[in-house]
This record gives sequence, C-alpha cells and structure tokens, in this order.
Amino acid sequence: VDHPLRAEPLKDTLGGVVFQDQVLEVAMALAGFSVGEAEGLRRAMSRKRSEEAIEAFRGRFVEGAVAKGVDAKLADAVYDKLVGFSGFGFPKSHAAAFGLLAYQSAWLRHHYPAEFLCALLNAQPMGFYPPASLVRDAQRRGVEVRPPDVNLSQAKCTIELSNTVLQGAVRIGLEYVASIGEDDARALAEAAPFEDVVQLAQRTSIGHDGLESLIASGACDSLGVSRRGLLWELGLVPRSETVPGSGGEDRQLAHPLDPTAATPELPELTEWEQMLASYRQTSLSVGTHPMELLRPHLPASVLSSHDLCQAPDRARVAVAGMAVARQRPATAKGVVFMLLEDEFGQVNLIVPPQVYEQHRAIVRGEPLILAHGTFERVERNQNVVVRKLETLAPIARRLSGAADLVSALPDAHHFGRR
Repeated sequence: VDHPLRAEPLKDTLGGVVFQDQVLEVAMALAGFSVGEAEGLRRAMSRKRSEEAIEAFRGRFVEGAVAKGVDAKLADAVYDKLVGFSGFGFPKSHAAAFGLLAYQSAWLRHHYPAEFLCALLNAQPMGFYPPASLVRDAQRRGVEVRPPDVNLSQAKCTIELSNTVLQGAVRIGLEYVASIGEDDARALAEAAPFEDVVQLAQRTSIGHDGLESLIASGACDSLGVSRRGLLWELGLVPRSETVPGSGGEDRQLAHPLDPTAATPELPELTEWEQMLASYRQTSLSVGTHPMELLRPHLPASVLSSHDLCQAPDRARVAVAGMAVARQRPATAKGVVFMLLEDEFGQVNLIVPPQVYEQHRAIVRGEPLILAHGTFERVERNQNVVVRKLETLAPIARRLSGAADLVSALPDAHHFGRR
C-alpha cells in the first residue's frame, strides 16, 4: 500500500480498492471521515454519480489526511484512485452473491454439462456468450448436441438418451428455428410425428415462411428427402384456403391432388451451405465450425487456439476465428476486448485504441477475423495484443459462394460504449 493507514482497510484485497465498502474504510482510516461523511462519499461514487458531487469531497479528504500526517500530494493521489474506482466498484455483498453463483454454475457445468447447457439454451437471451458459443463449449467437453427435428424435438431444448456417451444428449428445441414462435413450436411438437412434408403442411397452421425455415434448418431431414427436394415438394402441397366472406374464420379443405411429376434429382447442399443454413435459421450450428472449412486455406503461420497455448510469451503470432463478443468499457481508455472462437476453443484479443481506430469497421462488423499481434502469457491468462486486423469474409465468400455470408453468421455480443 502507498501509506500504512491504508493497510488495514485493504489487506483482504492486496492493497487495491475493490469494494464500495472499502471507500468508507479508507476515508475514515486515512482522512478521519466520520461514518456519515464516508457514506456521503460512497453515495457520490455510486452508479448515479456526478463529477461535481465527487470533487466536493476532495478538499475535505486531503485536509483530513494532512491532519493525520499524510503528505498532501499523496492524499490527492489516493483520492484520484478512489475516483477511478468509482467507475467499476460494487458492494462486497454483491461480489459474494456473484461468487456463490459462479461456484454453483461451475459445479453444474462440470457434473451435469448436458443439463446445464439445456437450461442455458432455454433461458436465452442472457449472459455474455451467445447460444452458438455455449453449444461449442459443451461439445468440446463431450456433450452431444443434436439439431432440431420436427419428429423428435419439443418446443424447448430437451435431454435425450444417448448411445454414444454416458450422459444425455441435448436436442435443440423447435423455438430456435426462425419464423417458428412459441405457439407454433408447441403445436408442432403435439402434432408429431409426420411422415412427409404434405402432412407437415396440412396438419399444422404454420405459414409458408415457417415451413421453409424448418426445412432449411435441417429440422425435416428425418423425413428422408433432401432439403432441396423437400422445398420442391412443399411448393406442390395443396393448402386449405380461407372461405370468402367468412372473415378468415372458415377454411375449405385442400384438394388431395397428387403431383403430376416426380421430384427431380437435386444436388445436395455443400458443407458451407448446410452450416450457413443452420446459423441463418437457428443462430447456432451443431455440426461444422466455419474455421474448420477456412483453416486449410489460411497460411500455415496462423495458429489455432490449441496451438497458441504452446507459443512462448511475447511471441509474434497470427490467430483467426469467429467474433463472439466485444467489450469497450468506459474505464478502459478506448481499449477494446474481443473474444474469437475457432474449432478448438477461444482466444482473447486486446485491441489498443489506435488499432481500433484503424480497423474500426472490422472490429464492429466482421464475423470472421484474422488478427496479428503479440502473445502475452501471465500465469493462466493468455491474450493477443493486436497490431493489425484483417477480414476473412472475402475468402469465405469465395469458398462458400454465399453473398449473404456476413448476415448468415451470428452477431457478436457487444458490451460497453460504442
């Protein structure tokens, strides 16, 4: 600590102010504040703080510290630290509650990984990680995740028996399919099973867009026809029509006419097309990761998250991945923190202000990124301090043939000021 009078209040946090409670203790120990004065300072530094209210206490703080033998310059510096703390501080009780939740979550994630993932997916939107990243994390730990299926899925994600692992498998719920709302998902689950796309169309009230989304997402793959074939057959399915003059309440039955031509032989979807369709229609993919398809077309010097762990500290490296989240805290002085995900894990990026300004469009809007920088290792913490960024979208578009690649991949979560 920078003064012995701060040693006792800050002994539990190794000399740094972490909790709001410590503002009171430091003010009383170092500057002789009364309990009421210290509480006033704490309130001024609360979330609804104002710089004028905080600065109103500075003179009293320095004066009180000088009276207790503290150098005025040091007292002013200590007050600056308290002001800096006000941008991110929280009560100790708040920290204890979150610590308990973190422990409980870690315990569940370790001992009941499938159930934990299923519950998280059913509680979206929430938290730091998007559903796609939660699925990938669980898969890396041995959890089997199965795609939505009109004959097997419920409205919500569920646990199914698995023959390949000791634990259950997670089945993605029908609510994850675009254009399928909560009511439609429940109705689908209740009406199942379906033998073909005709039954699917005629036994439900789901609109054409919703049916196309189900097919494109792979939820109808169990019907035994390719996705392009199902879309072809869907276009030929007779649907019931509203009776004119009934105000939409009465409907006439569809004519059960068989198609006059067989479904033609249509090409199967490529790996890129299947993967992008999954992301586009469900916001996640339980199969191929984009980096699996991109990796063979990148320079050999681009490290995966797995290989990065073996790199020496301060090494010049290049890493690539899909943007999962970005943070730009008001207290970070313009630094942006990014999280990239590849087929093996995740990589933390630290983007300095000058690099952010140079590559703002890539940081804010590109889903697939190549980052060049310096690898930093501090005990278990590993980061790449970025000096240059590139987008991988042109390569991905060329390989996939998808013009809407950027919009198909899930958006990165954004936290903090823009």
